[in-house]
Amino acid sequence: MIDHGVALPHHRLHVVPAVVALAGPSWQREVWLDPARFEDLDHTVHVLFDDFCDATDPAPWLGQTLRTQEEVELTAHLGAAYSAVQDSLGADAPDHAFLDAPGWSAVVTAAARLAQVLVANDHRALAGLHDAGHHWPPGTGPARG
Repeated sequence: MIDHGVALPHHRLHVVPAVVALAGPSWQREVWLDPARFEDLDHTVHVLFDDFCDATDPAPWLGQTLRTQEEVELTAHLGAAYSAVQDSLGADAPDHAFLDAPGWSAVVTAAARLAQVLVANDHRALAGLHDAGHHWPPGTGPARG
């Protein structure tokens, strides 16, 4: 896969939706609290802290799944906000306890800001690919008029 700014673009495809999920309180209640759904807080946390990034120490992920220093800083801020809630509740607390915790709004706010930056940076990278002549589907070019 060709990408501008990250060595592991397939990994980033997991990071961005996880951050977006943390930014959406209605999504969290609708999906995470439904036992019939696959996605829950634990899955989202593993994506951001264990599998495709480390929100407690995101600097090594710059150029891997994070594009910019701003993304690193905002990821660290999100990691700190989440860790504060987890420290107050314990890692084994149920999802609803996290969503009802006093510090959860700081997690949502940090995730929302990070989501804006991640998506804007992905749009810039996509525009860069397009401008460099990479079109979708492959083999197509700019429209001729």
